Amino acid sequence: MDGEAIKNALALMNERGSGEGAGYAAYGVYPDFKDCFALHVFFDNIVEPKAEVDAILESWGTIEHQEEIPTFDQPRLRKKHTPWRYFYKPDARLMSGTESPEEDIIIHLINRVNTGITGALIFSSGKNIGVFKASGWPEDVANFYRIEDYEGYIWLAHNRYPTNTPGWWGGAHPFNLLDWSVVHNGEITSYGTNRRYIESYGYKCTMYTDTEVVAYLTDLLCRRHGLSRELAVRAFAPPFWDEIDRMEPDDEVLNKALRMAYGPALMNGPFAIVVARSDAIMGFTDRIKLRPLVAAEAGDRLYLSSEEAAIRTMEANPDSVWMPRAGEPVIGRVKQ
Repeated sequence: MDGEAIKNALALMNERGSGEGAGYAAYGVYPDFKDCFALHVFFDNIVEPKAEVDAILESWGTIEHQEEIPTFDQPRLRKKHTPWRYFYKPDARLMSGTESPEEDIIIHLINRVNTGITGALIFSSGKNIGVFKASGWPEDVANFYRIEDYEGYIWLAHNRYPTNTPGWWGGAHPFNLLDWSVVHNGEITSYGTNRRYIESYGYKCTMYTDTEVVAYLTDLLCRRHGLSRELAVRAFAPPFWDEIDRMEPDDEVLNKALRMAYGPALMNGPFAIVVARSDAIMGFTDRIKLRPLVAAEAGDRLYLSSEEAAIRTMEANPDSVWMPRAGEPVIGRVKQ
């Protein structure tokens, strides 16, 4: 499906935003370069910082193709950065000794660029996936990138109302790392603990917002540590200790082990989160559901939203609509 329907659904919820950040992520948008990592970069200018980025990328692999991402001026959206995209193949031989050398090279490059090159920010880095975001209202950002020109089989979209940090292009959702993309409603009050934990594993937070840690935590627990999505959610939003004490013995042992092993990954605060990867999409809320999450199915499609009205903008008569329980993941897997 193209981006037109999700643009209309997101614009319906403009009261959830402030015009300071909106964005879209789509999976399957680059079929001609599906074997390359699609690196989306914001450049303050395309002279000095771009030359530095080109040099770093070429020292770690091959740039198969690069171009400015097409944009179209909007009356209410000022083009503060130049969005650029690279289709890139890292040289796995340069990162020996790891189980996933290509992915580890990409994370290394993101850390180097985002912390070491002024005027450049890599904000999207997966295969056959693109994030398109800016400071603006959802419809303006969609029209800026002409989002209806892109087709994908998984879409994420977000309308931001910044509370603890200023609105800026990099701080708009979705947040992405490799194939993981995240949108988030609410506040993660455990951000300090979560950030220190993931940075101890070599990740670098550069977006000045609590949502960024969710993408890194998901990559750490699921890709590097091999946890299933269900177990990762149980680490992020675990049952309370008194609930664990009332569980059957096997469940009690498992949940106690998760809480002890991944205590710093526990996320406190009011939140609803949707995480996507190329093969699935997953939504969950905090342990007492202080932020809304609605799910619906229509045929082989799964919808997740903060409001049912947004879902019905895309699918007027879904087969089923429900509200997941607190901390309960809703997972839709892509048919192979």
